[in-house]
Amino acid sequence: MFGMDFVGKTADQLVKSFESRIRESQQQLETWLGDTGLIDDAKLSTLTEMSDAYRGMAEDLLLHPLRFASAEIDLAKKHLSLARYSLASVTGKQTKPVAEPDPDDRRFLADDWHKHLSFDVLQQAYLINSRAFLDWVENMEGLPGPSRDQMLFYARQLTSALSPSNYPLTNPEVLRITWERKGMNLVDGARNLIEDVRHNPNLFNVAMTDRSAFEVGRNLATTPGKVVYQNELMQLIQYNPNTETVAQRPLLVVPPWINKFYILDLTERNSFIQWLVNQGQTVFVVSWRNPGPAQKDTRWDDYVKLGPLAAIEAVQQATSEQQMNAIGYCIGGTLLGSTMAWLEKKKLTPIVSTTYLTTLLDFSDPGGIGVFINDHSIRGIERAMERKGYLDGRAMAFTFNLLRENDLFWSYWTNNYLKGLKPAAFDLLYWNTDGTNLPFRMHSYYLREMYLHNRLVEPDALTICGETINLAEVQVPSFFLSARQDHIAKWKTTYKGAQVYGGDVRFVLSGSGHIAGVINPPYKEKYGYWTHDGIPENPDDWFNGAEHHSGSWWPHWKEWVKNHEGPQVPARLPGDGKLEIIEDAPGSYVKMKAADAAKQ
Repeated sequence: MFGMDFVGKTADQLVKSFESRIRESQQQLETWLGDTGLIDDAKLSTLTEMSDAYRGMAEDLLLHPLRFASAEIDLAKKHLSLARYSLASVTGKQTKPVAEPDPDDRRFLADDWHKHLSFDVLQQAYLINSRAFLDWVENMEGLPGPSRDQMLFYARQLTSALSPSNYPLTNPEVLRITWERKGMNLVDGARNLIEDVRHNPNLFNVAMTDRSAFEVGRNLATTPGKVVYQNELMQLIQYNPNTETVAQRPLLVVPPWINKFYILDLTERNSFIQWLVNQGQTVFVVSWRNPGPAQKDTRWDDYVKLGPLAAIEAVQQATSEQQMNAIGYCIGGTLLGSTMAWLEKKKLTPIVSTTYLTTLLDFSDPGGIGVFINDHSIRGIERAMERKGYLDGRAMAFTFNLLRENDLFWSYWTNNYLKGLKPAAFDLLYWNTDGTNLPFRMHSYYLREMYLHNRLVEPDALTICGETINLAEVQVPSFFLSARQDHIAKWKTTYKGAQVYGGDVRFVLSGSGHIAGVINPPYKEKYGYWTHDGIPENPDDWFNGAEHHSGSWWPHWKEWVKNHEGPQVPARLPGDGKLEIIEDAPGSYVKMKAADAAKQ
């Protein structure tokens, strides 16, 4: 392929020649794919990054042949041990396996993998090879952290895709089921595949739950309330009271628009919104529109003006109260922080306390999605968004699933298509697949200014609605809730955001992850949480000095917000104030599917 160009060259010269040839081939492939329209710009960008990562691995092989040779020797020793294991098993001797799956790896749990020696050896050989490959990539020399993480991500995608559990002829459990069901599992799997393709036109995603088991407004998002305000970007829901008296100051909740608000209102027992109502709060929740091409030029400023600022004014009209408390969740918290800094510049004080749930204000460590945070990736996303006007929420959900590909993609692939099973009914996974699109201008700004350049924490680096903003100037009391196992908003990074924020700051750390750490009702008595009276410079010092509490953080937050909610007043009903009722909760905006929004 490369002819005689490599003869007599040094390692550096070999790498340059190799890189030149690969880049030339890569550019030709990209041009052809782009011209044919077989692949969009976002996918093309991902393909390019993958090829860049694999090229980098090849370059390291050429530059460090001794390191590669050493890895090959170690790999050969393990395979020799596997051969001895096989021989001992054939002769009936009990021998410890050479390689065993990690405790949380469910791919090889079935007894079929261990009853038959051939499949036992196959899965051990796969584990030996994949771990050797990932270790070799991780130990590459001279790579900056982001490049190493990106290479590891794509190397992991490759090894996960090649697992013998993903293919019918190399998965003994699938072979057994195929024999027992006379192949009907593969027929049912084909039906499941066709249904998934039909449900996701032009964008394939594996079904993770039984979609027919749920309906928003019927058995999800059922807390009683009314839509009392709407504009082109959001509806505002006021929930019916469940107590005779309520706190004087109402509570405004700003959820993320990357997903739908009913993560806070899945079922009655697990509903954070219902729990807030039961605690005597007058609860207002923003329900974001699912945007399509018409919202292409909607900006971050528009989300501030038509989101929190419009909601604040509507709450004031609905309750005749000029001040309120506010909660922001995930990117909704990032928007709330931007709004608070803008209000501070304008010397306005409609919000007397803020609560941030797993919210990034400092983006110095973006967590697992950091592998996609680079100029090349963002340009590819921007090209796709500019042409369509939006980022398809289904594509983003797929990207997040790849952060835990074996649990959130390949396990469902095997279950749905090879075993021919229907996924179980699970409300959280239904919500996870009920995605939202993201407008081009807003999302480009968010990716570049916050994730890529981390400008939100820089004083006066961003201009919002005509005002430069500075989070350190915000003086209202704030409550930060983070989750210890959160891989989306890592707790030590959210801690940095809490340190930037002005005023009295309370930081609380929940157990579990981005969702379960927040949606943790008291009756479950799960996970626990940590508290600390101060905000030390080092987050490890905070944790080492923190006190652990069992159960949910919800009651602890209720005690904190009690200082900011004012005296009790008679309960308020939607429609009692200056705003008329538009429709019943959960409203029409939340029911719009991403694919349907794309057609508008």
